[in-house]
Amino acid sequence: MVTLQVTFRQYDRPMRILLLAGAMLAILAGLIWIAQGLNLPFAPRSFMTADRAWIVIGALTVLAGAVLIRRAKGQLTERSRQTT
Repeated sequence: MVTLQVTFRQYDRPMRILLLAGAMLAILAGLIWIAQGLNLPFAPRSFMTADRAWIVIGALTVLAGAVLIRRAKGQLTERSRQTT
């Protein structure tokens, strides 16, 4: 049974890193979409520019990224509590 815990621990670390990287990417994309929806001068020009729907889509994407970060951090603290 101890071997399984070590195996899971080795598996959890790369998955947490991947989850955090995906969350950061989602937050960055969401912020860009919000900037485009608001028609900010530094935002890249595209079909999304000045379309208010992208403000909502971007905000939901940022929120989802924040939830993923919280989940990844929660797994980290939950695992450390179990080992002590």
